[in-house]
Amino acid sequence: MSTRRLAPENVQPDSFSFNSENADWAKGQIAKFPEGRQASAIIPLLWRAQAQEGWLTRAAIEGIADMLEMPRIRALEVATFYFMFQLAPTGAHAHIQVCGTTSCMICGAEDLAALCEKLIGPAHTVSADGKLSWEEVECLGACANAPMAQIDSWVKGGFHSDYYEDLTTGGLEKLIEAFRAGDYPRPGSEIGRFASEPAGGLTSLDADRTEPYNAAVAIAVSEGAA
Repeated sequence: MSTRRLAPENVQPDSFSFNSENADWAKGQIAKFPEGRQASAIIPLLWRAQAQEGWLTRAAIEGIADMLEMPRIRALEVATFYFMFQLAPTGAHAHIQVCGTTSCMICGAEDLAALCEKLIGPAHTVSADGKLSWEEVECLGACANAPMAQIDSWVKGGFHSDYYEDLTTGGLEKLIEAFRAGDYPRPGSEIGRFASEPAGGLTSLDADRTEPYNAAVAIAVSEGAA
């Protein structure tokens, strides 16, 4: 586990505030908890701040701590513990988190990391064009679909945080090109399987079906789920 520190002061903004939409959303999150337990809303509020700003600034962490009437050090402890929080500037279009833990590593994650360094630059830095950044992270919990990456993106008018699974270097290169161009590739498996179905296809129950999906998957696909 790498040491996680806040970005240098020379890149930190002087202040932070939620925009009007996010401020109303934050009030709704805080209202879910009883009086005196507002600190329970810390994770969703930090996540919303990151979605708004692209990364989690010192001003945002401390401002949210004040909003929740909790010690600032407690908010800093949360922000520096979870890899989901980016403590330094990220690419304007996307930030790629390549899983490097055992399952993904033995399935080719090292090649994915090498490709990211080649096409984007060193980990934890923003690419020369300012659009992309990347890092290697601990297990993201999609071991059956290794290797994979979680990609946070700010394209097509919104913030997205999605899993891209069963990745090859060729597939990841296409994703990088797409995000760099400002597109939003559909999340999910590169080889087309849904959730954690066997990589080689179903072997029981409806394995002999003629439809491309089982009943539950067919409904999800029809509704546009990844």
